[in-house]
Amino acid sequence: MKITKDIQVSVELQQLINTDLAHHYSVVPKEKIDGVLTLYADEKKWTPNVKEELELYLGISIIFEKISTERLNKALFLYYRKNSEQSTVSSNFSGQNNFLEDLIFEAKSIGSSDIHFEVYEDEARARLRIDGVLVEKYKVPKEHYLELVNKIKIESNLDITEKRLPQDGRINYENFDLRVSILPTLHGEKVVMRILGKDASEIDLEDLGFEKEEKEIYLEAVKKSNGIVLISGPTGSGKTTTLYATLKLLNNIKRNIVTVEDPIEYTLKGINQVQLKEDIGLTFGAALRSFLRQDPDIIMLGEIRDSETAKMAIRASLTGHLVLSTIHTNSALGTISRLIDMGVPAFYIAETLNVSVAQRLVRRLCNHCKKEVRFDENELPKSYEMLKLLNTHFVANGCQECYYTGYRGRRAIYEIVPVTDEVVKGIKKDNHQLKQCLGITYVSLADKAFNLLEQGETSLEEIYSLLINS
Repeated sequence: MKITKDIQVSVELQQLINTDLAHHYSVVPKEKIDGVLTLYADEKKWTPNVKEELELYLGISIIFEKISTERLNKALFLYYRKNSEQSTVSSNFSGQNNFLEDLIFEAKSIGSSDIHFEVYEDEARARLRIDGVLVEKYKVPKEHYLELVNKIKIESNLDITEKRLPQDGRINYENFDLRVSILPTLHGEKVVMRILGKDASEIDLEDLGFEKEEKEIYLEAVKKSNGIVLISGPTGSGKTTTLYATLKLLNNIKRNIVTVEDPIEYTLKGINQVQLKEDIGLTFGAALRSFLRQDPDIIMLGEIRDSETAKMAIRASLTGHLVLSTIHTNSALGTISRLIDMGVPAFYIAETLNVSVAQRLVRRLCNHCKKEVRFDENELPKSYEMLKLLNTHFVANGCQECYYTGYRGRRAIYEIVPVTDEVVKGIKKDNHQLKQCLGITYVSLADKAFNLLEQGETSLEEIYSLLINS
């Protein structure tokens, strides 16, 4: 059997032709030497007049290397991702083109969550985060990078003369917003643009991935008239989406719901939303103090970051309010320890905490191309004890359906700690073995991830970090 290597196309070569051109003529760049561009071409679609048309269009001499349709299509899907909404992004960065706007809409159309612009000693680049993974998309000529950053600053109402301090801004579009963060680095300013959906009306708790028992526990906790509901997880794990799905469920004409967020990622009719502004003293703590004078029924804090906010959130829940918030911990059990470390007395936590939830987003293997292989338990982290022995598991492969990434979409997994009578007793005793108080119903994030591996939904590579933290 003849084995052929995958075509490798550098970012610089990718920018020589755009996506529409590559798909129209079924060509992919191979190399450019002494002003002559060599293109891979589909052996079944190539005709002599293609050379003449492309040379006229690109203004450069061209040589073709014919390859199979299968290899050519794989390269097209891998390096020139296309969909119905895709914009053509020019490699020309002069002030007269729409590179920035085209890249923003391209990122939005392919489901990217963040756009990164980075500058180094002799080059600059643009990367997109797709399904939680950064992919290098374009090279930016170093001489045009400052112009690009200044354009972003102007559109997000930031100071173009300030290059020594970090800045944060926002760009508004009709159906989505961009949160802009600018950070001074050694060779210039790094820009990260987070794509935020505006409307939360389409978010539904039923679609988030809760298992039946988990959803029942969670709904029982959030339907209480007071107490605190905490969701933990790293940035990008879907915490805000879970909170908004919860607010949508609770939102009705009889309730006064107020939120303070940084940033406001979605809007929801009937909810009073406040944007955090720490530079003028509008912190989570300050906003929470004001909220208590606004006769709220439900309060949503974007994040509990410090001791003051933690204590005020607990106090608000003690005085008859339902408080929803997020916190950065590795597990649902770790949330309780984190609150104690912040100086919140254990008996207050026991009296107010309704439920602690930890969540992660895990990439799903593509069902069209995933490959079954023998399982070697030596590949697991030494700290993880398997739930059961596996003979085989699935690994990522890659095909047209998943743009040759091996993965297609993500799903959420949850770790739920319901505050039962046994857990309340354990917290009050400052018991560090709370897992024993939960009994056999408790399933950790690591075990949830391992279950997905066993079911063939994801790969060991994808969940390895979760197993390490078990």
